[in-house]
Amino acid sequence: MTGRQYASLGCIFAGIAVALGAFAAHALKAQLPAYELSIIEKGVQYQFWHALALIALGLWNHIQPQRMLSLSCGFIAVGILCFSGSLYGLALTDWRWLWPVTPLGGTSFLVGWFLAAVTLWRKA
Repeated sequence: MTGRQYASLGCIFAGIAVALGAFAAHALKAQLPAYELSIIEKGVQYQFWHALALIALGLWNHIQPQRMLSLSCGFIAVGILCFSGSLYGLALTDWRWLWPVTPLGGTSFLVGWFLAAVTLWRKA
């Protein structure tokens, strides 16, 4: 994917995070126990912050295309899908098989941030 495409994907992820946050706060608040609601809120928080990172890194990669930045964006996008997506699934369903996906998403976030840091370090 190009930097612009990653930035666009980040915008989509951010919009989805806003919608899911509003849905959880209004429609699900009376339907779910507090623990499950807190899991959704945590997923929304991580999705939103990483969507903003994806926008910034994607724009940076659009201006200065670099393989490491593309990889960083890819890992962050996969992290959003795996980490936040598995939290939503765990909170809303009884699919307990999703629990191992959450740390994979977290690891993907860490790799994405590490690759961004390496790119910055090399440019310094």
